[in-house]
Amino acid sequence: MSDDGVQRLRRPTWRDPRLGVGVLLVAASVTLGSWAVARADRTTEVLVAVETLAPGDLLSAADLRPHAVRPDGLGDTYLAAGADLPADAVVTRVVGAGELVPASAVGSAADVALRPVVVSMPGPPPSGVAKGAVVDLWHTAVAATGLEAQPEEPRLLAERLVVSDLLEADSLFAAAGGSAVQVLVTQDDLPDVLAAVAGDGEIVVVPVPGAGP
Repeated sequence: MSDDGVQRLRRPTWRDPRLGVGVLLVAASVTLGSWAVARADRTTEVLVAVETLAPGDLLSAADLRPHAVRPDGLGDTYLAAGADLPADAVVTRVVGAGELVPASAVGSAADVALRPVVVSMPGPPPSGVAKGAVVDLWHTAVAATGLEAQPEEPRLLAERLVVSDLLEADSLFAAAGGSAVQVLVTQDDLPDVLAAVAGDGEIVVVPVPGAGP
């Protein structure tokens, strides 16, 4: 056998650069795999709403529960489980039950430019009217009397209002056999809505399909 043949069959030694490169590649692969597994197993805890929260609702421990999520940017997007919240912290928009609480949806009462108004209804709430739902308010006038009297058309009082609470049928605000709903009204709509609540006629609560939490 020639010297060239002997050299081709010779086992590589630790001085062989090809062996060093192979060891480095294996080590890098193991390190990268370990890092990927460790990163995949790492989680951070953020807060989830136990029940639907409406604008102006105070945040309390009873309303929230921790939930583990992947850490990729979520710690800054959602409210962290260990966040130090002020005593007057409220949500500024609807947060649905089971929804992660966005950090941007937490503020103070001064950030909520809405006012709660209770509207009585003659019967149970219409289907789809629940806390966090979006509704329109319509006003129907008292039926006119006399031969020449013309009935007034129903008019839109306010639209796309958030329901902040449903009141029990036996509450002071609900008429006998009826119910009541509390809606959040803007300052612009407040005078008209209050006048209708205090006046004659009936306020009809109409849910907006697909607009709830």
